[in-house]
Amino acid sequence: MCVSGCAAMIHARQLFGRVLGLRFGSLRVRIAVLYAALFTVVLALIVIITTGGLSRFAEASAARDLAANARVFDEILDVRADQISTQADVLARDFGFREAVATGDVPTISSALASLEKRAASESAFVLTLEGDVLRPGKTGIPDPMPLLSRLDAGGTRGIIMTDSGLALAAAAPIEAPDLIGWLVMAQPLDRAELDQLVGLAPIALEARVIDTRNQPQWLRAAITGTVFSREEQERALYYTANLAVLQEGITPRLVLRHALAPTLAEFSRINWLVSLLALAGIILVFGLSWRVARSVTEPLQQLDEATRLIGEGREVTLAIGTDDEIGRLARSFVNMAEAIEERERQIYIGLHDSLTGLASRKLFVEKLGQALTRIRPGDKLMLAFIDLDNFKVVNDTLGHPAGDALLKAVADQMRADYPDALISRFGGDEFAIMMDQIKPDTNLAAVAERLKQCLIASIPIEGQKADCSASIGIAVAPADGTDVSQLMKHADLALYRAKHEGKATYHFFEPELDAQARSRRQMEHEMRRAVERGEFELAYHPLYSVQQQGITGFEALIRWNHPERGLVPPDEFIGLAEETGLIIPIGNWVIREACHQASQWPDDITISVNITPKQFNYSGLPHTIMQALTNSGLAAHRFEIEVTENIFVADTEKVMAILRSLHNLGLRISLDDFGTGYSTLHYLRSFPFDKVKIDRTFVEELGTSSNGHAVIRAITTLADALGMETLAEGVEDAAQYDVLAREGCRHIQGYLFSKPVAASAIAGLLADGAAYQRQLRA
Repeated sequence: MCVSGCAAMIHARQLFGRVLGLRFGSLRVRIAVLYAALFTVVLALIVIITTGGLSRFAEASAARDLAANARVFDEILDVRADQISTQADVLARDFGFREAVATGDVPTISSALASLEKRAASESAFVLTLEGDVLRPGKTGIPDPMPLLSRLDAGGTRGIIMTDSGLALAAAAPIEAPDLIGWLVMAQPLDRAELDQLVGLAPIALEARVIDTRNQPQWLRAAITGTVFSREEQERALYYTANLAVLQEGITPRLVLRHALAPTLAEFSRINWLVSLLALAGIILVFGLSWRVARSVTEPLQQLDEATRLIGEGREVTLAIGTDDEIGRLARSFVNMAEAIEERERQIYIGLHDSLTGLASRKLFVEKLGQALTRIRPGDKLMLAFIDLDNFKVVNDTLGHPAGDALLKAVADQMRADYPDALISRFGGDEFAIMMDQIKPDTNLAAVAERLKQCLIASIPIEGQKADCSASIGIAVAPADGTDVSQLMKHADLALYRAKHEGKATYHFFEPELDAQARSRRQMEHEMRRAVERGEFELAYHPLYSVQQQGITGFEALIRWNHPERGLVPPDEFIGLAEETGLIIPIGNWVIREACHQASQWPDDITISVNITPKQFNYSGLPHTIMQALTNSGLAAHRFEIEVTENIFVADTEKVMAILRSLHNLGLRISLDDFGTGYSTLHYLRSFPFDKVKIDRTFVEELGTSSNGHAVIRAITTLADALGMETLAEGVEDAAQYDVLAREGCRHIQGYLFSKPVAASAIAGLLADGAAYQRQLRA
């Protein structure tokens, strides 16, 4: 039983292993099968143990019953022997019978014994004398008297004897008259019929046989008497053996009881079948419950799986969380993870793309440019173009920032449409970049650049108005102009710088001399910084002559750079670079302080004017710098005049107007320089009450060459007088120009006719020698 149970467990484990080894496509099926398989294995083990236990219990019960019935059978044999002994004793005590034995009356003895056999249903009855004679003539089946007599002499009265027909149960009664004269022996054969009759008295089904040891098989002779043992035959059976008492020397009879287990086990097999059916029902129930459990587990997982797939496709996912168990927490964590991923992707996209146009950011563009440079094949070219929109600030300021944003988006959309395979980026503001790779060696790069320029020239409708768009383009081509990102981008930037200085709506390819010019600019920038620290800048003062007063009424401060190696550097060589680099702020602050300091030493009716560039004007510290210079020098505010051009209005007109008003309210005088050269000068004159208008030298130069020059001067002076503003003409170099200007109503004159710009040390002489101007003018 143990061997079969272990084999079943091993088989079940192998089966379980095979089940676990199956690769089902559905997690729900795997979970359900796993739970059902586990329960099936456990239940199979329980069934095996239960059925095995029932079988062992049935066998043990049968063994106990057989042992108990063996004792009962012994008692039945004893009872049977008592019955035989009693019947024999009755006849042995009969007086007539004793007398017949004593007298040797054989016929009487034979008649009495025959009557006894009939009455007791005995096989044989005979008288054995003390001399060993048998008194029963003609009776067959009587055993050898001598072995029987020796057992009787030893005191035996009952036991098994051997007759001609086989073993028989015998009992002997003494015949006394009055002394012992013989034995009445009565025998009952122990054949199958007799034994079956005895077995019928037992409570369980038995088979009984009495076998002499000499006739027993080996396995039976080897069995231990008085114990129950099993033996596998055609069917399994239990055996019990017991030695029987003998009444005859020379025999060793043994009682053998056999109990077939099949009927007993058959009764328990119904229980086994019931247990198996219950187990099968349990398996079915567990499989159903496992399926429900698996579904409760896998349905949320399937939702998570579907959500993961949708997220992978870039679609929006809404996941309902209905529980607070592990699955619910997993779903909540998944939602949080998805939101975090979405937020990170959004941040990454924002970091790698321009939020306004959706173009690549500078960071992404640089990364892609580096990758493209590493992939460039021999003979192929890569074009990098830096783009700067022309007059974007004008659109931004005149139409508003939303219009400027709309223009940027329109330009981005146009480039995307015309160059779908190119990498396009917005670096910031109105600066764009485009990269075109895998350009074949025979490609006309100038034609590519011209097409790009034409792509950016357009009249774009914005909020019902037309905004003219064009761009300056700087181009560098790899590998000729560079093979790494920084070098190529630097060369494209240098080319853009040149294109912007050459005019609008143009492009320029990088040339090696541009690099040299850039190095020269960097060197000059370095020297300018050093000049600020070392005080290499100085001021020259250009007199302002009043036509009405016929004398000098002020000076314009003009900066000069006294370079220790180059000598005197004119402003047009470094002011533009100072404006680009921001050095104009510290330089301009120094000019304001120095001009105020010098003017404070002049007569109180002499003014000082200082040019303020757009970069300076946008500097938030300008008002404070001016007021601090006035305070430190003691110069009255009405003697300080700032000169601005209309370029200051490009950034933010309303802000500029507010700053101008705040400076004007401080008592400063403000003049509009280079009047007539811009597009919107009249608009600015109407918007802000300037104190003075400076007529550009180009109009003065035309007085001697154009018949319209007089009319232009007359129109400007008439307009200025109407607006309550003074006028000043620049670049007056001869008396004829002076006469026309004076006749047309110009109030102030400035130019070489009167004096070149002079150092601060020469101003006192100029002021003292005012008559010299009169004489020169009349001459």
